[in-house]
Amino acid sequence: MKNSIPCIYCHHPLYQLSDGMVKCSVCKKKYSPMRVDQIKSLIQLFCCDENALATSKTLNLSYVTTLKYYQKFRHLAAEYCEAQYETFRTQESQYEEYLYLEKSKRHNKAAIFDSHNFLTFGYGNSIYTLLMPSLGVFKQQFLEDNLEEVYTKEFSKFMRTSKIIKISEHDNVITRFWHYFEQFITPFKGVSNEFFPYYLKEAEFKFNTPQQQRADILEKLYFRPSGLGI
Repeated sequence: MKNSIPCIYCHHPLYQLSDGMVKCSVCKKKYSPMRVDQIKSLIQLFCCDENALATSKTLNLSYVTTLKYYQKFRHLAAEYCEAQYETFRTQESQYEEYLYLEKSKRHNKAAIFDSHNFLTFGYGNSIYTLLMPSLGVFKQQFLEDNLEEVYTKEFSKFMRTSKIIKISEHDNVITRFWHYFEQFITPFKGVSNEFFPYYLKEAEFKFNTPQQQRADILEKLYFRPSGLGI
């Protein structure tokens, strides 16, 4: 039996199966329409900045399952950011270095090695971020060599950088992103080094993309024939 809704992957006609699933007449993919609606709801809530815990309760899903989907969406957002960068990388740009450290650690000098260092490039009203190597790789060597002066200098540099968003009167796209990023990342109360690059790219994606366009972009990436799929 033919279904009036086109295939989510290739937009060709679907056939309704007796078990409630649908199957595409061209790409042959088989899936549950209810599952597709659930994933679209997950994407919508992710794009509206709903956290994984709240989303899991709203959609009656396990927190672990919801978190896995959110990580998939962050990977797709990162992929989209890289593709977008290719479209404006030849434009004239400006950039600044930024050191981010969660607020609870900012009064601890030793925590400088836990900071995340990234470059922020400004292209018109959009930005692109490039994560730099962690200072943590130098921690043991600094301590072993007793480089107190260098250590203090690095910490002072961090303190100056972290205050830019508070004292700068030069309102440009880079400082606006720093404001946005601080507000975005704070509710997570600490992100591991492993996942920080994807949270950074999520912030970049959301900063560059109007909210009403975010879900459409992620849906197209998620449900493309070569994408993550259901």
